[in-house]
Amino acid sequence: MDPARRAPFHVMAKPAGPRCNIACDYCYYLSKDGLYPEIRKFRMSEDVLERYISEHIAAHQALGLDEVTFGWQGGEPTMLGLDFFETVVRLQDRHRPDGFAVHNALQTNGMLLDAGWAGFLRDHRFLVGISIDGPRHIHDRYRRDRAGRPSFRAVMAGLDLLQRHQVEFNALTVVNRNSALHPREIYEFLRGAGVEHMQFIPVVERRSGTGALAAPPQIDGGAAPDPMTQWSVRPAAYGRFLCTVFDLWRRRDIGRVFVQFIEDHLRSWSGLPSGLCVFAETCGGALALEQNGDLYACDHYVYPEFRLGNLATQPLADMVWSDRQQEFGRAKRDSLPRQCLGCAYRFACNGGCPKHRLVETGEPGRGLNYLCPAYRQFFGHAGPELRAMARELALHGAIADRRGGQTNPGHGA
Repeated sequence: MDPARRAPFHVMAKPAGPRCNIACDYCYYLSKDGLYPEIRKFRMSEDVLERYISEHIAAHQALGLDEVTFGWQGGEPTMLGLDFFETVVRLQDRHRPDGFAVHNALQTNGMLLDAGWAGFLRDHRFLVGISIDGPRHIHDRYRRDRAGRPSFRAVMAGLDLLQRHQVEFNALTVVNRNSALHPREIYEFLRGAGVEHMQFIPVVERRSGTGALAAPPQIDGGAAPDPMTQWSVRPAAYGRFLCTVFDLWRRRDIGRVFVQFIEDHLRSWSGLPSGLCVFAETCGGALALEQNGDLYACDHYVYPEFRLGNLATQPLADMVWSDRQQEFGRAKRDSLPRQCLGCAYRFACNGGCPKHRLVETGEPGRGLNYLCPAYRQFFGHAGPELRAMARELALHGAIADRRGGQTNPGHGA
């Protein structure tokens, strides 16, 4: 393997697979059980877990790094019980070389947390991403359990536990077709709930009719009826949502509240590469690991054609830095349509997530991002002030990796 091709990477591990204690309407992962019809109990075995932990640490050590972050998602990973994550920490300690730091990030809906969980997460310094979409009437619209019961009260109880036990956390807020109409209410709700680190994650899903088994094709920009799911955010509404959140943050919360989207674009306007795979020039460094050891090119591409192999037969590093994964990552840059190549905001957007390049352009294999109008609206609105802020921060040497949470945004747990 050519050492020059090696680069740091992040894996979103799903030790419980798609298993979850609620059934959000917009969840992109619940249907992934169709990929594993033979599995009745989704739980990563200790053998797979140890192989993953040891190889993940070793790969980052081979890069000359002295730290690594493990990301745990689902489904709902807390359904595995606290004992599973006690095993995680024990195995990390076993395989961690002296002087090497191991960090953990856990994405959860928070409903199963209790004092024991909160103490463990605090003591082992887990960064927790808790999924909450806003006040009760917004959150409960799409985030209900399998019996149709609302989840807001239990999520807020979990959030309260994290705060009382001083666990470091981010709020992961999905922006759907309904919630995009309420940016002020959502932002002020989160601020009132004591949230200081926010991630806003747009729902963009085409009706494919194939569930988990195939990636959806592109759409004709003028297609009728609407090919998108009923909860997918409208681009114009998402653009207004981002602009409103930016204005609220700018007026009163600079330096006190950290919004991942804004923080990342402060980097872009400072001439630094994006810290988010969504806006990076190339991708391929944010992979997904299923509970049985299957590794996929990306959390948004858990489809059979993007399966790289399995830990039982192939070393993690070989799959991550394989020719196939390198080609997957370069394809993001190499498949930009002409509209993107000539765009003044290409440096900040880079065509967005390839999974969202759903709009046909007349150029085969070169779709336009469904959210392009939203991004252009935001960049036009916030760009001048982002540029001024970037200059000011540069003068004080303050542009750095300002904490923003997980690097591979999904749709929430």
